Amino acid sequence: MIPDFEKLDRAFNPKCVVVVGDKGVTDYMWLRGQRSFKGSLYSVQVDPNELDGIKALGVDNYLSLAEIPEPVDLVIVAVPRPVAPFILDACIEADVAAAHFFTSGFAETDTEEGIALEKTLEEKAKASDFHLIGPNCMGIYSPGAGICQVGRQPTGFEGPVGLISQSGTHAIAFATAAYQQGLDINKSVSFGNGIALDAVDYLAYYGQDPSIEIVGMYLEGVRSGRRFLDTLKSVAAKKPVVVWKGGRTKEGGRAIASHTGSLAVPHALWESAIRQCGAIPVRGLQPLIDTLKALLYLAPMKGARVGITGGSGGQSVAIADIFSEAGLAVPSLTRASYDELAGFFSLIGGGYRNPIDTGNVNRLQMKRILDILERDGHTDNLLLIMMFGSFSRGSEQFERDVAMLDDLRQRTTKPVSVIINTGLSEESADLRNAAVKLREIGVPAFFSLDGGALALRNALDYYCARAEQSAAR
Repeated sequence: MIPDFEKLDRAFNPKCVVVVGDKGVTDYMWLRGQRSFKGSLYSVQVDPNELDGIKALGVDNYLSLAEIPEPVDLVIVAVPRPVAPFILDACIEADVAAAHFFTSGFAETDTEEGIALEKTLEEKAKASDFHLIGPNCMGIYSPGAGICQVGRQPTGFEGPVGLISQSGTHAIAFATAAYQQGLDINKSVSFGNGIALDAVDYLAYYGQDPSIEIVGMYLEGVRSGRRFLDTLKSVAAKKPVVVWKGGRTKEGGRAIASHTGSLAVPHALWESAIRQCGAIPVRGLQPLIDTLKALLYLAPMKGARVGITGGSGGQSVAIADIFSEAGLAVPSLTRASYDELAGFFSLIGGGYRNPIDTGNVNRLQMKRILDILERDGHTDNLLLIMMFGSFSRGSEQFERDVAMLDDLRQRTTKPVSVIINTGLSEESADLRNAAVKLREIGVPAFFSLDGGALALRNALDYYCARAEQSAAR
């Protein structure tokens, strides 16, 4: 089927949502999950034992979709699988814009009953061009609209990222980790078995959505390889697309079959095809987050040479190794830079090769050190390592560092990034506050050396590929 983007707009930005089949045994997870939704929220439940619990939530319950008193934009379906085809019929009859089927137990079970039921859903949806999300998925997360996949997801903002995930678990994990690290979602969808709308449909939709600046994907397989690659090439020409593919190993491929019923693809072939389309392949959740941050907030990279400062002696050795192994260079500086550093740099607890080991004494001269690295003809990129404690809430030192980096960004065309060495948990508000303040001045913050190095390498590959494409035209 060809997706109707107007109907998807209604699903991702609904005015009326109906939850079908939510129960007290799950603490009414879908009704409670939409706590921030500002539109009309209704329930459809026929079990008399559930009605008091739904009423206690302040939600009006009806016995059928046909009774809902206004046009329905999104239905969330949480019924036993034998009932699913009847609910789909009701959605079609009520002219619902889209329905997310949380219900599972279909082809992914590899049972005759599950396969037959999924086929029934697929045939019904395609015969009526109905926008069925799933089944076997967590559906839509649209923080600006207040639509959540789980109750703990933050809302009330509209970020630049569009996420497409075959896995509900990865979609939720991405939303949580990305938010804590200063990367905000605009729209996210977990589509599970994807029997009516597949990854390519959401990719095409995100490609034309001006509120989405960059697309991240977690995939286990695709139904139409040629259509997917054609769409990926088209979207990647307009905005960056970063793709994490599950099932790199034989064991992973076997797990995919039991998760969403998808077929695995040889990973080397997959990564080659992704790159040829102008997208960026990654191999994990954190690389996905870091690469998206680099492409969103980093100035375009033109070279592999990185000037680094802020670390300690032993750490400097590890930094040089990590960045070199990622395919970046940590070069010696020019003689002029070394002569200038020698005029003020204290060698007690520090050293001024590259990476420049500032120690505690020389951190007081950080602005001067960064200026030298910026002027140095052997550097293409600048990286500051910030230590844990310097960005705690209300920290004067962190505010000074942000002002210093902001001033540097205004004066240089070289990309500037930060790695924060932190012992803070991923749930720390300080962590997000720091990342948000840095992104606002065009400086992405990474929270590990390996993650930062890989993100910079991916960004460099992306910009080099774009430059080659422009030269070839």
